[in-house]
Order: sequence, then C-alpha cells, then structure tokens
Amino acid sequence: MIPEDLLKDLYYSKRKSSFEIGESLGCSVHKVNYWMDKFQLVRRSQSEATYVKKNPNGDPFVLRKPGSVDEGVLYGLGLGLYWGEGTKASTCAIRLGNTDPELLAQFINFLCHFYSLKKDTLHFSLQLFHDNNVNESLDFWCKSLRIDRRQFSKPVFSPSQSKGTYKRKARYGVVTVQFNNTKLRKIISQQLAKIAQLVEHVIGNDEVTGSIPVLGSER
Repeated sequence: MIPEDLLKDLYYSKRKSSFEIGESLGCSVHKVNYWMDKFQLVRRSQSEATYVKKNPNGDPFVLRKPGSVDEGVLYGLGLGLYWGEGTKASTCAIRLGNTDPELLAQFINFLCHFYSLKKDTLHFSLQLFHDNNVNESLDFWCKSLRIDRRQFSKPVFSPSQSKGTYKRKARYGVVTVQFNNTKLRKIISQQLAKIAQLVEHVIGNDEVTGSIPVLGSER
C-alpha cells in the first residue's frame, strides 16, 4: 500500500509524475496509478502533465495587480496592445510584433512588471526586407530594447515592397517579442475576455440611457 498523504505530497506538492513516484518508491507505475484511483486523487490531463514537465519548479511567472493609477495605466496599455497587436493564433505563447521600439518597450515593461518575467527569458524574432542591413538592425533593436543579441532567432527576410512609407516605418525591420507559456497565455486571454464583457455591458447600458460615459465625469 502507498499512503494517501505520501501520494498527495509527491504528486501535488512535489509535482512528480506517476512514473517518477514509482521510481522513487521502488514500485511500478501501475501500482501508483492503482492507489491514485483508490483514493480518488484527480490526475493531471496530458496537457497539464506536459506543462509540469516543462516547468518542474512551478510557474515561471507571478501575477501582480495594479496598485496605483500609474500601474493601472501601464496595465491597461499592455492588455490593449496585446488585444490590438498581439498574435492570437498561438495558444502556447504570448507574441506581439511591431516596428515601433517604444511600443514594444512598453509591452515588455507590462510583462515584466505585472507577471514578474525576467527580460532575459523573452525571445525575439526579426523580420527584415532584403534591403535592410542585418547588423545595423540588430544593433538598433538591442540598444532600443536593452536586450542581448542571443535572444534573437535567425532573422527572416521578406521581399522588399514597392516604394512608399515602408522604408521609413520598417527601416530596422519588424520585431516580435515572445514568451512561451501556455498558462500565462490563457490567463491574459481570460483577462481580455473580462474586459470585453465589461465593455459590452457599458455599451449596452449606454444604448438604454442614450448617454456615453466619459472617464472622470459624473453621470
């Protein structure tokens, strides 16, 4: 028999898999699973097990709520940038690409401040046109965002566009900042969904009252 308290400690607290528990106790994984089922201990799904395997020390982020007006502005700005500019196709990463270094810097500040991410854990990709200079572009972005070249993947080149404003706007290419974490991606998506519901509720009330609220004004 494997004591229930021991199973809970190894599986939930120490985040070991059934196989790892079997190895540490010198028994088969089938015996571990038998007693897990016997005690009706809920096991992780395949996706949860994969997440735990990739993050054996727990979540690589810590949630922090805005505690001041200035923090509230940064929080709203960060969520707004991701809502409008972020890549939603990936369910396992937070990604946002742009040509504006100030915009990207604010988004990075948002991630680091409210989720306690370390800047050196962020990954960057660079999309260039064939007439962009690689070294000049990398130097520009590393200096502007205060990051290391080693955080960049190999630059991707796209055909140069026709004459226009693209050369001014994309002189140093398009940079995408990325943090790979399924759980944090889901949390931010849920936060955006709550905001969307709030906006929908406010708009619905405005349709009833016929008025439009203005921040800082009394209704």
